[in-house]
Amino acid sequence: MMRKLLVVDDEIEICEFLKSFFEDRDFKVVTASSGEKALDQVAQFQPDVVLLDIQMPGMDGLQALKKIKESNARTKVIMVTAVETQEKIEEAMRLGADNYITKPLSLEYLEKDVQDKIELLSQGMQQNSSPR
Repeated sequence: MMRKLLVVDDEIEICEFLKSFFEDRDFKVVTASSGEKALDQVAQFQPDVVLLDIQMPGMDGLQALKKIKESNARTKVIMVTAVETQEKIEEAMRLGADNYITKPLSLEYLEKDVQDKIELLSQGMQQNSSPR
């Protein structure tokens, strides 16, 4: 099963860097540079996990998170941001974020967290498909 990841950040370099990092680990990766584009990608690409920046022009990451969870609650969303205020963290978790990671990123931690989310998804799918 191909693992699908959406990277959302208004800094194109971060998108490209994370895209190549995860592609090297056999992920299918698409990127978006805004909340609006992220919603389009979620609808078309159906990612397993979304890495979502909070601070973006236009629709910010928290607004995008809310809409992603409304359209597909199964999608795991990891908030990635340089902004670490307790208020933002609590709001993100309340809106359904599956984790909150601050920049600068630890790639090792990020990779493990993405893997963990995908394992949770596949366990959920196995439970849903097992006969009762």
